[in-house]
Amino acid sequence: MNVAPAARLAIVLSHPTQYYSPWFRWLAQHERVDLRVFYLWEFGVTPTRDPQFQVSFRWDTDLLSGYDHEFVPNTARDPGTHRFGGLRNPALPQRLAAWNPAALLLFGYKWASHLRAIAWARRRGVPLLLRGDSHFLGRRRPRFLQRTILRLLFRQFAALLPVGVANRDYYNVLGVPSHRLFFAPHAVDHALFDAQRQDHRAAAAQLRRQLGLDPARLVVLFAGKFVADKQPRELLAAFLGLSPPDASLVFVGDGPERTALVAAANAAGAQPVHFLPFANQSEMPARLLLANLFVLPSRGHYETWGLAVNEAMHLGVPALVSDRVGCQRDLVEPGATGWVFRHDNPADLRDQLGAALASLRRAGEAAALRDRVLTRISGYTYTQASAGLRAALEHVLAEQVRSSAPAA
Repeated sequence: MNVAPAARLAIVLSHPTQYYSPWFRWLAQHERVDLRVFYLWEFGVTPTRDPQFQVSFRWDTDLLSGYDHEFVPNTARDPGTHRFGGLRNPALPQRLAAWNPAALLLFGYKWASHLRAIAWARRRGVPLLLRGDSHFLGRRRPRFLQRTILRLLFRQFAALLPVGVANRDYYNVLGVPSHRLFFAPHAVDHALFDAQRQDHRAAAAQLRRQLGLDPARLVVLFAGKFVADKQPRELLAAFLGLSPPDASLVFVGDGPERTALVAAANAAGAQPVHFLPFANQSEMPARLLLANLFVLPSRGHYETWGLAVNEAMHLGVPALVSDRVGCQRDLVEPGATGWVFRHDNPADLRDQLGAALASLRRAGEAAALRDRVLTRISGYTYTQASAGLRAALEHVLAEQVRSSAPAA
């Protein structure tokens, strides 16, 4: 980054994740920035039970090496991001003060420790940056009181880093001026999700053989938590309604909907429906390479972005998503890079799935679709995300210098 080497960026994040840790490592390797990540919870690096996946696991990719970080003790009785008090880290202000950052980047703001960090930064005159992915898709605009509170909150930040179109619209509605918005798109580790890696291709081919899937057979893939808001049952019903003779549906994951899904598939005698267990991060490229089509049919306000779509697209796989998925307006252009259905319309899901399969059956059209998918996702990488962060950091540090300069 084109900032002074002594300028320090502190990052406060709930816990290490498979999406952000590779980015922090990339920043440390490719950008001139002295960063330290302050983690508030150890989920993902110690075995922890996920209540929706209904399994205990730790991510099997490297989440901690290659960048500076520390864990701030969490004193919450029930730690986690599921409630305001789940991230309670009284020592955070002291840890931040000891490191003495020039700027502070928060990922989110809805937890006790994040508000504590905001208060600390404002007292110390440390510029604040914010990165989140909230949107108003399918939601009513906030009422006066909530809107007023959010406007006041966002005024505390010198710069905000929208991850996509829907997130930028969210900030616009809440009165954030455009000069404080710096596009830093959601991105995933392209080095892992690389279709040219032979180990991924070999693992995908082995999975096809295990499932008895002919190489020419079309595969529709759902990967994630089997929860109602992700609508796996609706996807199963749409697939069974079409009964495509040349396609199979593969579910990857686990969760409370699994029993009902398996029962429904068995009741229909659906041989083309297969279930694979929860897959850790290193296994996901092979699962996604099974697919000709990735489906993320989430409804409600559950899917603020849908980073699995990024992963699939880096592998050249188009997506079918609902109109409530946050990444849709950025990544999934109907008929060009994928398909979109109305989240509350099962018939539309079935119709769009049918249209997708029809396109994928035509070899020339499928190849052109793959090229457009790869072109679109090339604009959503760590390079672009880092450029947005660089511009924001340069802006807030320059503003700080100007505001502290003596009047002429």
